[in-house]
Amino acid sequence: MKLFKCAAAFVAAVMTVFGASAQDPTVKWTVTANPLGDNNYEIVFDGEIAKGYHTYDVKDDFSPTEIIFNESDAYTLVGELYSKSELSTFEDEFGDTLNVYFDHVTLVQNVALNGAGANISGEVFLTSCDENSCRPEVFEFEITAGPKSRLIDWGIILEAILWGFAALLTPCVFPMVPMTVSFFLKGSGSKAGGRMKALMYGIFIVLLYTLPIAVIILITRFAGGETVTADIFNWLATHWIPNIIFFVVFMVFAASFFGAFEITLPSALVNKSDRNSDKGGIIGIFFMALTLVLVSFSCTGPIVGSVLIKSTSGEFLQPIVTMLAFSLAFALPFTVFALFPSLLKNLPKSGGWLNSVKVVLGFIEVALGFKFLSVADQTYHWGLLDREVYLAIWIVCFSLMGLYLLGKLRFAHDSKLEYISVTRLTLAIGVFAFVVYMIPGMWGAPLKALSGYLPPIQTQDFVVGKSADTSGEVVKAKYGDFLHLPHGLSGYFDLEEAKDAAAKSGKPIFVDVTGHGCVNCREMEARVWSDPAVLEILRNDYVIVALYCDDKTKLPESEWLTDDDGKVYKSLGQKNSYITRTLFNVNAQPNYVLLSPDGTQLVPARAYDLDVNGFVQFLESGIDEYSKLK
Repeated sequence: MKLFKCAAAFVAAVMTVFGASAQDPTVKWTVTANPLGDNNYEIVFDGEIAKGYHTYDVKDDFSPTEIIFNESDAYTLVGELYSKSELSTFEDEFGDTLNVYFDHVTLVQNVALNGAGANISGEVFLTSCDENSCRPEVFEFEITAGPKSRLIDWGIILEAILWGFAALLTPCVFPMVPMTVSFFLKGSGSKAGGRMKALMYGIFIVLLYTLPIAVIILITRFAGGETVTADIFNWLATHWIPNIIFFVVFMVFAASFFGAFEITLPSALVNKSDRNSDKGGIIGIFFMALTLVLVSFSCTGPIVGSVLIKSTSGEFLQPIVTMLAFSLAFALPFTVFALFPSLLKNLPKSGGWLNSVKVVLGFIEVALGFKFLSVADQTYHWGLLDREVYLAIWIVCFSLMGLYLLGKLRFAHDSKLEYISVTRLTLAIGVFAFVVYMIPGMWGAPLKALSGYLPPIQTQDFVVGKSADTSGEVVKAKYGDFLHLPHGLSGYFDLEEAKDAAAKSGKPIFVDVTGHGCVNCREMEARVWSDPAVLEILRNDYVIVALYCDDKTKLPESEWLTDDDGKVYKSLGQKNSYITRTLFNVNAQPNYVLLSPDGTQLVPARAYDLDVNGFVQFLESGIDEYSKLK
């Protein structure tokens, strides 16, 4: 019977193979490379199967789905291809039970890179069948695995570019565009020479913003390794000292933008740089770029600080690339206007509108400044900025900005506003719409668009419709008096305590590698954890433990942890950070790890990813792997 069935299928495949290439594929594949640590990656093949069709398991005797990787010295396959999807069964016309996939299939192959990166390619071979016929399909794939695939958060890069262009509109910078361009064109023997000097001017601006941070990061990395660099970033992003400093600096700059006083660097420093710019040649151009950077400091300083601090939660190259993106956007107009001087005629004249831009930036500075205070408040549990207090400040701040745009508020250096332009009206509508969006948050609305910027909702005292959740077991956990899980979930904040609970309940462990200052963690909780399917699995099928890697709570000496080099970790965050680095090989937040009660990792860790279905599959794959160990 088996032989007959195979022969029949072979004939059907031969009859359809010549027409298969002209038909749309019944399975659409997406291939991703996810880092596992130590230069290991999992290559994940997600296939969406057309309605009415099915494909076969990788271990099927009849027509297995196969993935053939092209040979390469750049990587080595680790283990066998395996499936993360649930199989369906049905009986065919020959009376045999078939194991197949309907709707969706996820296949995984682990690989070890033999260098910094690799191009991984090959073909997926499968047989797709409906009720009437079967046909073979081939999918060719190629994907790059390596550090470059996970080093950069492009959302932060885009934000840096936008801030770079916004800095151009500040009163410190905008008037210098026509002045410097005219200087280069007039001060050169030819237009081509002037344009070349202007190009060098732009390059020096980029280098002056980017090189200092790059040198600092590279020195710390090569002198102390990636762990030291990560520790510095962690300190800079979460310790109360830098956060309070940045909060105060932002408030001072905001007051300056509102017209209370003028912030400038020491005149001797600026004047010396300006005098050196008269030397001519490359040296003169360099000092002219330095003069621009120094003169524009009062406007660009807080913008640079905000962009830079936000990027320190990524990989070690993130701040370098972020500052490169900002400086490129900032320097681009100078180069473009030098190459095409006729565009200068289209620039608006300097005037009162520049001061309006400065005041609007002042309101934004106030709002952003409280983010730094909020991070310190959460990591040290001061209780100063609960969610509703933070929201109240933002609502008032942006309401005042809207009134200013409508001309209802005036500051000392503002020109008299005779009428409202369409631009100001449009901006005011946008600002007030943003305010209206925030108001329901005062009563517990999730405000998912702002989830990364707001304190967690569990810090809010009053939430409409909030009631005790009795669907899951309420536990009394160590550190539970000041640490909490989102969405009413119950869990633990100490790994050993969670292991004990998992052993008693017979459930696997869901490890949440997180931090108080982690923007992406809050976004994952608001947009992924909040999904009913995710909440149901977390509440019923896992023991949850959240490991805060930036919490500053001092531990009793009996709970200190000492590593092999004799370094002692005395705070909860330091201890958790060491645990996650050594046990799970992850050094960033968020990361999610699924363990058996004895600490065995069930599946590769999952990092920041807003795909809800993918997160559900990740949780289900951990349950499946745990069931195999029982």
